[in-house]
Amino acid sequence: MGIFRILAGILHLGNVDFTSRDSDSCTVPPKHEPLTIFCDLMGVEYEEMAHWLCHRKLATATETYIKPISKLHAINARDALAKHIYANLFNWIVDHVNKALHATVKQHSFIGVLDIYGFETFEINSFEQFCINYANEKLQQQFNMHVFKLEQEEYMKEQIPWTLIDFYDNQPCINLIEAKMGILDLLDEECKMPKGSDDTWAQKLYNTHLNKCALFEKPRMSNKAFIIKHFADKVEYQCEGFLEKNKDTVYEEQIKVLKSSKFKLLPELFQDEEKVLSPTSATPSGRVPLSRMAVKPAKARPGQTSKEHKKTVGHQFRNSLHLLMETLNATTPHYVRCIKPNDFKFPFTFDEKRAVQQLRACGVLETIRISAAGFPSRWTYQEFFSRYRVLMKQRDVLSDRKQTCKNVLEKLILDKDKYQFGKTKIFFRAGQVAYLEKIRADKLRAACIRIQKTIRGWLMRKKYVRMRKAAVTIQRYVRGYQARCYAKFLRRTRAAITIQKFQRMYVIRRRYRCMRDATIALQALLRGYMARNKYQMMLREHKAIVIQKHVRGWLARVRYRRTSKAIVYLQCCYRRMMAKRELKKLKIEARSVERYKKLHIGLENKIMQLQRKIDEQNKEYKSLLEKMSNLEITYSTETEKLRSDVERLRMSEEEAKNATNRVLSLQDEIAKLRKELQQTQSEKKTIEEWADKYKHETEQLVSELKEQNTLLKTEKEELNRRIHDQAKEITETMEKKLVEETKQLELDLNDERLRYQNLLNEFSRLEERYDDLKDEMNLMVNIPKPGHKRTDSTHSSNESEYTFSSEITEAEDLPLRMEQEPSEKKAPLDMSLFLKLQKRVTELEQEKQSLQDELDRKEEQALRAKAKEEERPPIRGAELEYESLKRQELESENKKLKNELNELQKALTETRSPEVTAPGAPAYRVLLDQLTSVSEELEVRKEEVLILRSQLVSQKEAIQPKNTMTDATILLEDVQKMKDKGEIAQAYIGLKETNRLLESQLQTQKKSHENELESLRGEIQSLKEENNRQQQLLAQNLQLPPEARIEASLQHEITRLTNENLDLMEQLEKQDKTVRKLKKQLKVFAKKIGELEVGQMENISPGQIIDEPIRPVNIPRKEKDFQGMLEYKKEDEQKLVKNLILELKPRGVAVNLIPGLPAYILFMCVRHADYLNDDQKVRSLLTSTINGIKKVLKKRGDDFETVSFWLSNTCRFLHCLKQYSGEEGFMKHNTPRQNEHCLTNFDLAEYRQVLSDLAIQIYQQLVRVLENILQPMIVSGMLEHETIQGVSGVKPTGLRKRTSSIADEGTYTLDSIIRQLNSFHSVMCQHGMDPELIKQVVKQMFYIIGAITLNNLLLRKDMCSWSKGMQIRYNVSQLEEWLRDKNLMNSGAKETLEPLIQAAQLLQVKKKTDEDAEAICSMCNALTTAQIVKVLNLYTPVNEFEERVLVSFIRTIQMRLRDRKDSPQLLMDAKHIFPVTFPFNPSSLALETIQIPASLGLGFISRV
Repeated sequence: MGIFRILAGILHLGNVDFTSRDSDSCTVPPKHEPLTIFCDLMGVEYEEMAHWLCHRKLATATETYIKPISKLHAINARDALAKHIYANLFNWIVDHVNKALHATVKQHSFIGVLDIYGFETFEINSFEQFCINYANEKLQQQFNMHVFKLEQEEYMKEQIPWTLIDFYDNQPCINLIEAKMGILDLLDEECKMPKGSDDTWAQKLYNTHLNKCALFEKPRMSNKAFIIKHFADKVEYQCEGFLEKNKDTVYEEQIKVLKSSKFKLLPELFQDEEKVLSPTSATPSGRVPLSRMAVKPAKARPGQTSKEHKKTVGHQFRNSLHLLMETLNATTPHYVRCIKPNDFKFPFTFDEKRAVQQLRACGVLETIRISAAGFPSRWTYQEFFSRYRVLMKQRDVLSDRKQTCKNVLEKLILDKDKYQFGKTKIFFRAGQVAYLEKIRADKLRAACIRIQKTIRGWLMRKKYVRMRKAAVTIQRYVRGYQARCYAKFLRRTRAAITIQKFQRMYVIRRRYRCMRDATIALQALLRGYMARNKYQMMLREHKAIVIQKHVRGWLARVRYRRTSKAIVYLQCCYRRMMAKRELKKLKIEARSVERYKKLHIGLENKIMQLQRKIDEQNKEYKSLLEKMSNLEITYSTETEKLRSDVERLRMSEEEAKNATNRVLSLQDEIAKLRKELQQTQSEKKTIEEWADKYKHETEQLVSELKEQNTLLKTEKEELNRRIHDQAKEITETMEKKLVEETKQLELDLNDERLRYQNLLNEFSRLEERYDDLKDEMNLMVNIPKPGHKRTDSTHSSNESEYTFSSEITEAEDLPLRMEQEPSEKKAPLDMSLFLKLQKRVTELEQEKQSLQDELDRKEEQALRAKAKEEERPPIRGAELEYESLKRQELESENKKLKNELNELQKALTETRSPEVTAPGAPAYRVLLDQLTSVSEELEVRKEEVLILRSQLVSQKEAIQPKNTMTDATILLEDVQKMKDKGEIAQAYIGLKETNRLLESQLQTQKKSHENELESLRGEIQSLKEENNRQQQLLAQNLQLPPEARIEASLQHEITRLTNENLDLMEQLEKQDKTVRKLKKQLKVFAKKIGELEVGQMENISPGQIIDEPIRPVNIPRKEKDFQGMLEYKKEDEQKLVKNLILELKPRGVAVNLIPGLPAYILFMCVRHADYLNDDQKVRSLLTSTINGIKKVLKKRGDDFETVSFWLSNTCRFLHCLKQYSGEEGFMKHNTPRQNEHCLTNFDLAEYRQVLSDLAIQIYQQLVRVLENILQPMIVSGMLEHETIQGVSGVKPTGLRKRTSSIADEGTYTLDSIIRQLNSFHSVMCQHGMDPELIKQVVKQMFYIIGAITLNNLLLRKDMCSWSKGMQIRYNVSQLEEWLRDKNLMNSGAKETLEPLIQAAQLLQVKKKTDEDAEAICSMCNALTTAQIVKVLNLYTPVNEFEERVLVSFIRTIQMRLRDRKDSPQLLMDAKHIFPVTFPFNPSSLALETIQIPASLGLGFISRV
């Protein structure tokens, strides 16, 4: 523990920091934690240690000074102290180990292990690297001498002719370092100088060795460095720090503090400080220890030489190295070279350049060169004879082994230069032993085959004879037993059938008789009970009808009397009110005339004037009389009408009297019915008595039936049990069938999806071909004439066939379009829908124009009516109020009727189906009820008009006298009381206007009701037609086969939905028009209100304005609430597509911006066009977007990043259209804010299908790009490259171990495939592709890898071996590990590698017995029979432990697999593409938070 304590203290000492006070002094921070821990571990005082780390003691002849040191010197002193402690601890450990190993017996030899320094070269090399490389130079020199000496001694000993080879001698480099005036001498000399520095030492080196020694160089760009050419490589050393590290000064005061430690082990380290280590004590340790430089005291002690204190680190290192070399030269060394395959300690990773660098640094390459020049393989004569005795014939074997070997070698190897005979060994050049091993293995294999053939034939013949004899005996006994059993079974079966026949007949006959008797009894009882109930019900209904008849008549009469009383009372009240008003006015006028007379008594002139006025009034009176006569005529007609009404009422009274007579007759009938009731009661009693008797009889029958019931229950339970068992079996079979059918349906669905996507792929290919042909035709047609320039057109001529905005405007494009139609036409429904929508657009535009004209016309009429009303004389206030009240009431009633009609229309449109529109359906009944209520409302309105007319007549009667103006004198008096002659005319005009106004309102209301009735009748007619049409379609569908019926019903449903969609769009457009009209009116009213307010402000006097104090008001700026839309002008659409699609670089967008940003921007533009209700803008934008994406993919379709980027954005655009479509299925995961952003005016379901098809095309293009990139890598990385080294073959003994050949840089490995997969995955993740879509892409990639690998394996015989199977399984495990790291194990990619995995397992399993064949058949379920047989035929053994697969075994496999239904195709379809799906993936990103970066160049777009 003490050693570990000292080591921990050294580490904490290295963490001590210093803070400088000034340039010449420094301090340790107070309570410094590393220093505190160091002092606690070492047992020294904190203050003393902190003081002497920052100070030193200087002694002169008379005094002693304590001088502070700078921060740099303090750090050097701290490091020197740590090294000194460590060196003493090392020496102490070595001494104790040597003492423990010391023995009393004299040592003649020892074994030492030397861990040599490795050759070091870094970016910055200092004094440590210099010393290490110096030691390597010495050790390399000794290694070369030893190796070359041994090799040459071996050849000399065996007396083989050999020419000596020169090798590289590194003695000049050693002389440069350690010779006189070498680098170390100059360094020691500079350390002795009082003001020596690294710079001056560097200059001395340049002056001494530059241009004089070839191994010494100076760097071009530095004056503080030098370069030495070592045996391994050039190394550049930085001179900075060389002098300080060479001096390595330790102050005595710090040592004294450590010697005063309370920790016992620490002072013990410094007791033998001045001892010099012996060479034998240094050698057994791992590295050669260097004794630290002696401690520098403050004053020289007497008797101590100064030489000991002046030894530098370099001097000590050189002396220690010389001692080591003497020890090595005196011993017999053996070398172990350790080569690191890589610097990162990774498994299965070999860095070729690093290994070659280590071999060069160790001098192994030089050794290999010498060995290759000689004979690397060698055998003794006895070993060669025993190994290759197989190749010799009996006559070639002699008693002399040496001569035998010579004779054999001369026959086997013709070139005598390939081998040499020594005294005791045979020496071979490289490759000859492998050739001899091959010949030996072929000979042994042929002999083994011959032996196996003979033995197996004898064994199989013996086994066959024994088995045949046993089989014949067993067959004889078994057939006899089976015949006896079958005869016995036939007899028993016949007897059982006879018994069953008679027993079943008896049981069924007995059961039938019981059931028949019971049924007859029950029928009699039930029929009697039902007849009685029916009689009672008919009796009650008859009585109830009589009561209802009388009650309803009484209620109708009561209601009529109440309404007539109320009408009379209202008329009286109104007439009284009008009479009072008229009386009041007449009284006022009378008072004014009398006053006038009092004031003007005696004024005869004025009386004469009045007389004249009276005459004039008389004339006017006559004219009025004529008018009144006309009014009387109209009045007489009205009275006649009223008289006819009175007569009608009298008739109703007579009917009432007749009703009373009927009541009396009904009372007589009631009396008769009472008598009948009494009779029925008596009959009831007799029936009850009979029922009691019947009850006793039935009880007896019931007891008998119960007994029979028990028997029946037992039989029933038995039957139920059987039925239950059968039901279980049926349910199990049905479940199995259901599971199989669901699997089959899934497979059919995938096949249909694959077929559809293949059609899309074919269509895209034809479309590209069509574009190319069209471009060629354009080039041929538009050949520029001489003298004219041709301008490029940015307008795309390739309109997408899926969009609905493509309209043919030029006659030249017509033939091309007609040729394109057969390939573009997807289904007749799409084209019919396209034509219908196009026709609908034109109709809507015409309707819009007509409505606009009608609106302008209505506004002009309203202005004219307003002008007429201003010119019209004012009507009396009371009449106008009454008139306005009635009009408001009528308008409210009219609105109510309209609301009910709208509700009815909504109910009909929401539930429009054949069942709803049937005559007995609820909607049909609601429609009839609404029609009846409307007709009743019309009748009420007619009655109100009649009441108003009667009130007008009463007003006229109130003005005229009650005797219809026959008394002229009374009329003259009334006329004389009038003040003004125009009042009567005004009253008459007012009545006439009110009458006309009411009549006009009645007419308009009548017309509106008639229009509504006609519209409802039209809707009823259309519903009937729809119903008839649905019934006809249903009848037609029933006649069709099931498949055609489903297709016809789907077709019909789609057409019906499109029609409903168009109707709803019409209603929405009408509502939008009304909203716009109301907004326009609101703007007009707001303008008028503003003008009125301005007029009021002008009316205010200036004095009022001046008196009011003006206070400053702080108007807060309201932050703009963005709605998640982007606005752009129509002419900027091409610029938008160009900047956002055509010229966008995916790499910048994927790294720096939000994933899917272009898709979000395009959708926000679509939202704004939807908000404006601009269908043309929506179509144009979507068409341009789709065509732009197609152009980009056509132009840069080979770039994986581009294709992946636009696949991700197309899917995100598709998900946005779904998420914000307003459909409930896509709105489940939306926030309330996102639900507000849904599209309001357009349904883009058809465009979603177009984008889905486009995404499928992009996905297929992405798969093709992946395949083109991966295809060159797969065979090399999965099959040819040896990921596990040394598995491919077993090398024979006698060969020296050699490294395997290094693969060329151009070949691909498994790592390159995984790196490419990582690249693909990271790019797709950066682009924000959906995780489910990434899984499908990875599944497709792994299928391509597995298919290509398996196909090459099936076509190459050299790949079908046990070792290659192991290699493939390892490679597959690496791919599975990659899937596990990326969390893609559930993507189905692993299942696509199953055929390859089974092929690799097939190469590794045993292939001999029937059990092996059974195991292979059960294991290889993913491989076809042809593939299994092909692998077994191609199987090739690599070494002697493997065997070829027998033909009989292959035939056994074929027999076992003959019932398997699989494809006869040998190779897998590497071009197969799995059907892709795009699961809905909503986005949580809020549209209003998206910012458009300036780098996209979309400054013309503004957020809304």
